[in-house]
Amino acid sequence: MAEALTLYTNPMSRGRIARWMLEEVEQPYETELVDWANKSDAFLAVNPMGKVPTLVHGGRVITECPAICAYLADVFPEAGLAPDPADRHAYYRWLFFAAGPLEQAVTSKAMGWEASDPQKQGMLGFGNFDRTIDTLEQAVKDAGEGWLAGDRFTACDLYVGAHLSWGTQFGTIPRRDAFMAFVERVTDRPAAKRASELDDAAMAEMQGAGAPAEADA
Repeated sequence: MAEALTLYTNPMSRGRIARWMLEEVEQPYETELVDWANKSDAFLAVNPMGKVPTLVHGGRVITECPAICAYLADVFPEAGLAPDPADRHAYYRWLFFAAGPLEQAVTSKAMGWEASDPQKQGMLGFGNFDRTIDTLEQAVKDAGEGWLAGDRFTACDLYVGAHLSWGTQFGTIPRRDAFMAFVERVTDRPAAKRASELDDAAMAEMQGAGAPAEADA
Protein backbone atom coordinates (compact mmCIF):
# COMPACT_ATOMS: atom_id res chain seq x y z
CA MET A 1 0.00 0.00 0.00
CA ALA A 2 1.35 3.43 -0.96
CA GLU A 3 2.28 5.78 1.87
CA ALA A 4 -0.10 8.70 2.34
CA LEU A 5 0.81 12.12 0.98
CA THR A 6 -0.68 15.20 2.67
CA LEU A 7 -0.07 18.75 1.51
CA TYR A 8 -0.64 21.60 3.95
CA THR A 9 -1.15 24.66 1.79
CA ASN A 10 -2.94 27.90 1.08
CA PRO A 11 -3.92 28.82 -2.49
CA MET A 12 -2.32 32.26 -2.12
CA SER A 13 1.14 31.00 -1.31
CA ARG A 14 4.13 29.03 -2.56
CA GLY A 15 1.95 26.04 -1.84
CA ARG A 16 0.75 26.40 -5.43
CA ILE A 17 4.21 25.27 -6.54
CA ALA A 18 4.08 22.17 -4.34
CA ARG A 19 0.62 21.27 -5.62
CA TRP A 20 1.85 21.62 -9.19
CA MET A 21 4.71 19.26 -8.39
CA LEU A 22 2.30 16.76 -6.86
CA GLU A 23 0.17 16.90 -9.98
CA GLU A 24 3.29 16.25 -12.07
CA VAL A 25 4.19 13.06 -10.18
CA GLU A 26 0.57 11.90 -10.51
CA GLN A 27 0.31 10.36 -7.06
CA PRO A 28 -2.83 10.54 -4.90
CA TYR A 29 -2.61 13.11 -2.10
CA GLU A 30 -4.77 14.86 0.43
CA THR A 31 -4.92 18.61 0.91
CA GLU A 32 -5.21 20.45 4.22
CA LEU A 33 -5.97 24.14 3.70
CA VAL A 34 -4.27 26.43 6.21
CA ASP A 35 -6.06 29.58 7.35
CA TRP A 36 -3.43 32.17 8.30
CA ALA A 37 -5.60 33.59 11.06
CA ASN A 38 -6.46 30.23 12.63
CA LYS A 39 -3.53 27.84 12.33
CA SER A 40 -4.46 24.63 14.05
CA ASP A 41 -2.40 23.04 16.81
CA ALA A 42 -2.22 19.92 14.64
CA PHE A 43 -0.56 21.86 11.81
CA LEU A 44 1.85 23.67 14.15
CA ALA A 45 2.85 20.30 15.57
CA VAL A 46 3.85 19.24 12.06
CA ASN A 47 5.63 22.51 11.23
CA PRO A 48 6.27 24.83 14.20
CA MET A 49 7.18 27.61 11.74
CA GLY A 50 3.54 27.64 10.70
CA LYS A 51 4.56 28.04 7.06
CA VAL A 52 3.29 26.46 3.89
CA PRO A 53 3.80 24.41 1.88
CA THR A 54 4.44 21.55 4.24
CA LEU A 55 4.35 18.00 2.90
CA VAL A 56 3.90 14.87 4.99
CA HIS A 57 4.72 11.57 3.31
CA GLY A 58 4.21 8.44 5.37
CA GLY A 59 4.96 10.37 8.54
CA ARG A 60 8.01 12.13 7.11
CA VAL A 61 7.82 15.93 7.10
CA ILE A 62 9.30 17.97 4.25
CA THR A 63 9.24 21.77 4.31
CA GLU A 64 10.68 24.45 2.01
CA CYS A 65 9.29 24.47 -1.50
CA PRO A 66 12.44 23.55 -3.46
CA ALA A 67 13.08 20.68 -1.04
CA ILE A 68 9.54 19.40 -1.63
CA CYS A 69 10.08 19.55 -5.39
CA ALA A 70 13.41 17.73 -5.21
CA TYR A 71 12.04 15.16 -2.77
CA LEU A 72 9.04 14.28 -4.93
CA ALA A 73 11.24 13.99 -8.01
CA ASP A 74 13.47 11.53 -6.13
CA VAL A 75 10.86 9.35 -4.46
CA PHE A 76 8.77 9.07 -7.62
CA PRO A 77 11.46 8.59 -10.28
CA GLU A 78 8.95 7.14 -12.73
CA ALA A 79 7.70 10.69 -13.31
CA GLY A 80 11.06 11.56 -14.89
CA LEU A 81 11.36 14.92 -13.12
CA ALA A 82 15.05 14.67 -12.22
CA PRO A 83 18.03 13.84 -14.43
CA ASP A 84 20.24 10.86 -13.69
CA PRO A 85 22.36 11.55 -10.57
CA ALA A 86 25.56 11.97 -12.60
CA ASP A 87 23.88 14.62 -14.77
CA ARG A 88 22.34 16.82 -12.10
CA HIS A 89 24.82 19.71 -12.17
CA ALA A 90 22.51 22.13 -14.04
CA TYR A 91 19.43 20.74 -12.28
CA TYR A 92 20.82 21.55 -8.83
CA ARG A 93 22.32 24.81 -10.02
CA TRP A 94 19.09 26.37 -11.26
CA LEU A 95 16.82 24.82 -8.65
CA PHE A 96 18.86 26.39 -5.87
CA PHE A 97 19.63 29.55 -7.83
CA ALA A 98 15.88 30.25 -7.83
CA ALA A 99 15.55 29.28 -4.17
CA GLY A 100 18.51 31.44 -3.12
CA PRO A 101 19.79 34.35 -5.23
CA LEU A 102 16.60 34.89 -7.25
CA GLU A 103 14.21 34.95 -4.30
CA GLN A 104 16.61 37.04 -2.21
CA ALA A 105 17.11 39.56 -5.02
CA VAL A 106 13.40 39.91 -5.74
CA THR A 107 12.43 40.17 -2.08
CA SER A 108 15.19 42.62 -1.24
CA LYS A 109 14.23 44.95 -4.08
CA ALA A 110 10.55 44.78 -3.16
CA MET A 111 11.45 45.73 0.41
CA GLY A 112 13.77 48.54 -0.68
CA TRP A 113 16.85 46.81 0.68
CA GLU A 114 19.12 47.11 -2.35
CA ALA A 115 22.81 47.73 -1.65
CA SER A 116 24.61 50.12 -4.00
CA ASP A 117 28.05 49.72 -2.39
CA PRO A 118 29.98 46.92 -4.22
CA GLN A 119 31.53 45.82 -0.92
CA LYS A 120 28.09 45.40 0.65
CA GLN A 121 26.84 43.60 -2.46
CA GLY A 122 29.64 41.11 -1.90
CA MET A 123 28.09 40.23 1.46
CA LEU A 124 24.81 39.29 -0.20
CA GLY A 125 24.09 35.89 -1.68
CA PHE A 126 22.88 37.44 -4.93
CA GLY A 127 25.10 40.50 -5.40
CA ASN A 128 22.51 42.74 -7.00
CA PHE A 129 19.13 42.46 -8.66
CA ASP A 130 20.16 43.24 -12.23
CA ARG A 131 23.00 40.72 -12.28
CA THR A 132 20.71 38.03 -10.90
CA ILE A 133 17.98 38.68 -13.46
CA ASP A 134 20.48 38.91 -16.34
CA THR A 135 22.07 35.61 -15.30
CA LEU A 136 18.73 33.81 -15.25
CA GLU A 137 17.69 35.35 -18.55
CA GLN A 138 20.84 34.02 -20.21
CA ALA A 139 20.20 30.55 -18.79
CA VAL A 140 16.67 30.53 -20.19
CA LYS A 141 17.94 31.75 -23.56
CA ASP A 142 20.66 29.10 -23.61
CA ALA A 143 18.04 26.41 -22.98
CA GLY A 144 16.33 27.39 -26.23
CA GLU A 145 13.66 24.85 -27.08
CA GLY A 146 15.09 22.50 -24.45
CA TRP A 147 15.05 22.88 -20.70
CA LEU A 148 17.37 24.21 -18.01
CA ALA A 149 18.83 20.80 -17.15
CA GLY A 150 18.74 19.23 -20.60
CA ASP A 151 16.21 18.06 -23.15
CA ARG A 152 13.64 16.94 -20.57
CA PHE A 153 11.38 19.01 -18.30
CA THR A 154 12.42 18.60 -14.65
CA ALA A 155 11.58 19.93 -11.22
CA CYS A 156 14.03 22.80 -11.67
CA ASP A 157 12.06 24.03 -14.71
CA LEU A 158 8.89 23.84 -12.65
CA TYR A 159 10.38 25.77 -9.74
CA VAL A 160 12.07 28.43 -11.88
CA GLY A 161 8.99 28.70 -14.08
CA ALA A 162 6.75 29.21 -11.06
CA HIS A 163 8.95 32.07 -9.83
CA LEU A 164 8.96 33.67 -13.26
CA SER A 165 5.22 33.25 -13.66
CA TRP A 166 4.46 34.86 -10.30
CA GLY A 167 7.09 37.57 -10.61
CA THR A 168 6.21 38.70 -14.13
CA GLN A 169 2.52 38.68 -13.24
CA PHE A 170 2.94 40.90 -10.19
CA GLY A 171 5.77 43.09 -11.48
CA THR A 172 8.62 41.91 -9.26
CA ILE A 173 10.46 40.36 -12.23
CA PRO A 174 10.72 42.19 -15.57
CA ARG A 175 8.61 40.80 -18.39
CA ARG A 176 11.50 39.97 -20.71
CA ASP A 177 10.73 38.02 -23.88
CA ALA A 178 12.74 34.97 -22.82
CA PHE A 179 10.97 34.84 -19.46
CA MET A 180 7.50 35.16 -20.95
CA ALA A 181 8.18 32.43 -23.51
CA PHE A 182 9.46 30.13 -20.76
CA VAL A 183 6.42 30.84 -18.57
CA GLU A 184 4.10 30.07 -21.45
CA ARG A 185 5.79 26.71 -22.02
CA VAL A 186 5.78 25.54 -18.41
CA THR A 187 2.28 26.72 -17.54
CA ASP A 188 0.88 25.00 -20.63
CA ARG A 189 1.64 21.62 -19.09
CA PRO A 190 -1.48 19.61 -18.14
CA ALA A 191 -0.30 19.23 -14.54
CA ALA A 192 0.18 22.98 -14.21
CA LYS A 193 -3.35 23.60 -15.46
CA ARG A 194 -4.84 21.00 -13.11
CA ALA A 195 -2.99 22.44 -10.13
CA SER A 196 -4.08 25.97 -10.98
CA GLU A 197 -7.72 24.93 -11.28
CA LEU A 198 -7.60 23.13 -7.93
CA ASP A 199 -5.99 26.09 -6.17
CA ASP A 200 -8.37 28.60 -7.73
CA ALA A 201 -11.29 26.49 -6.51
CA ALA A 202 -9.73 26.28 -3.04
CA MET A 203 -9.24 30.05 -3.00
CA ALA A 204 -12.90 30.61 -3.80
CA GLU A 205 -13.86 28.15 -1.06
CA MET A 206 -11.71 29.89 1.55
CA GLN A 207 -12.88 33.36 0.59
CA GLY A 208 -16.47 32.17 0.69
CA ALA A 209 -15.87 30.95 4.21
CA GLY A 210 -14.44 34.33 5.17
CA ALA A 211 -10.83 33.23 5.53
CA PRO A 212 -8.24 35.88 4.57
CA ALA A 213 -6.27 34.92 1.45
CA GLU A 214 -2.96 36.68 2.00
CA ALA A 215 0.36 35.57 0.61
CA ASP A 216 2.66 33.66 2.92
CA ALA A 217 5.76 31.53 2.53
